Amino acid sequence: MTETHYLLDILILLGVTVIAVPIFQRLGLGSVLGYLAAGAAIGPWGLEFIDQTEEIRHIAEFGVVFLLFIIGIELRPARLWSMRRTVFGLGTAQVMLTGLAIAGLTVVFLDQPLRLAVIIGFGLALSSTAFGLQILTERGEMNTEHGRTAFSVLLLQDLAVVPLLTLVSLLATDTTTLLEGIEFAILDAILVIALVIIVGRFLLTPILGHAARCRTAEVFTAAAVFVVLGTAWLLETVGLSLALGAFLAGLMLAESQYRHQVIADIEPFRGILLGLFFMAVGMTIDFGLLQDNGLLIAGLVIGLLLVKSAIMWSISRVAGVSAVNATRASLLLSQSGEFGFVLFGLAAVSGLLNEELFQFLILIVVLSMVSTPFMHRLGESLGKRSNRKAGSHDISVNHLAEKQPHIIIAGFGRVGRRVAKLLETAQLPYLAIEKDADRILEGRNNGFSVFYGDASHVDVLKAAGAGNAAVLVCTLDNTLHAVRIVSILKQHYPDIVIHARGHDSHHCEQLIKAGANSAISETLEESLQLGSAVMQTMEVMDDDISNLVETFRRDYYREPE
Repeated sequence: MTETHYLLDILILLGVTVIAVPIFQRLGLGSVLGYLAAGAAIGPWGLEFIDQTEEIRHIAEFGVVFLLFIIGIELRPARLWSMRRTVFGLGTAQVMLTGLAIAGLTVVFLDQPLRLAVIIGFGLALSSTAFGLQILTERGEMNTEHGRTAFSVLLLQDLAVVPLLTLVSLLATDTTTLLEGIEFAILDAILVIALVIIVGRFLLTPILGHAARCRTAEVFTAAAVFVVLGTAWLLETVGLSLALGAFLAGLMLAESQYRHQVIADIEPFRGILLGLFFMAVGMTIDFGLLQDNGLLIAGLVIGLLLVKSAIMWSISRVAGVSAVNATRASLLLSQSGEFGFVLFGLAAVSGLLNEELFQFLILIVVLSMVSTPFMHRLGESLGKRSNRKAGSHDISVNHLAEKQPHIIIAGFGRVGRRVAKLLETAQLPYLAIEKDADRILEGRNNGFSVFYGDASHVDVLKAAGAGNAAVLVCTLDNTLHAVRIVSILKQHYPDIVIHARGHDSHHCEQLIKAGANSAISETLEESLQLGSAVMQTMEVMDDDISNLVETFRRDYYREPE
């Protein structure tokens, strides 16, 4: 009976996702709002299809974990180091100033004791990593100035969770050791992070390398998930967050040759679980409490959005962020986030928050999260209006390293290797994808830009940047895989130029029909080279050899074998 109950819940969740999300995307409201609406519709205050919201939320939190891993693996350590001033400067200022401001307002206007006001202030000061990063990645804004600003603050907020949890525990007991306890918590966090980074450097890549040599896709996927969840669990056991552990795991694999295949394997888990997280948030909206205190709650939510936006905008301007990007970043981070659930939950268990106030705060957090897509659209609209007035736009959007045209080589066998050598000689940027771990190791030792991944899967090529590539060179040995990937890639990226290697004229014809711009038969070219050598030995004139070769080549491609 229980198994049937869970199966029905899964079917309901999948069903509303298929219905709600496309509708909201078509309306231009984004997938996040679609998930929220779907969750509210099937939750306890909607159609009551699902009532186990707490269990679903715990499972769905892994969506945030996988999201932070993907962000980490796509972020180069050198780039993170270049952001250190923004992370620790702007991020620390946002947490401290916002937390203290909200705490002060809580004491003055809500007449709450200082100890409780501090918890409420810092709990509401934290923004939603899941909502903020999902919107930025969905809109392709992670590398814009406002995207980098928002990400820096969110990263510091994740780091701040540990001392804030310690703060709640200390406020529930003895405040005399408050500063000492926070100092030890921060020191422990730094030591554990350093240890994980050092150990991860020597363990994570070898684990994935061992799985890759098995040449079994599910073993590599299992290894990738093990790396993510294992690192996240390790940090959680010492008091840090799961999300921060996943981020560190991603960061340590950012330069690994396995990064593209790992992204492709993790992406489905991230998408499904993160969607489930947003639906779980929608299910937690207490419409009964909202009905009884609607005006008060609406006023508090609006006040929270205004206070957080104003503080974030001010410190962003002081940090040198342009007015337009400061506006967009501040509106995007104006909500409270999922870590508020954790802080307020611990405070409730510790006896600092009564049940009524706990539910009240949770509702404020949820409604502020619901406002995120609208606040982002407001920031986007204000940004476009300002750009029109100034007659300019955010230059950073058009000068990303990731957006530079490059070449992807699908397959790094003998043909792919030779193509790569030619491109290096011509000083053209390229990236090769290969699933044979030994070929990768040999290639990287010889200085080639080759990464682990199954190039016959479009998700791997997408992770390698196919959306920004100018050319794809398909050198796959498997004829069916080659035709399939050319067809799918042309559907997803119709503007990409595809040059493919075929085995014979029939295979070349299939590749052309699938969408390849050109297809070269390896058997033909080898035969022509041998034939040309023979004719030269027999002293046939060079012009005659060239004419014969071109005629033969033209006839060969015109009529399949």
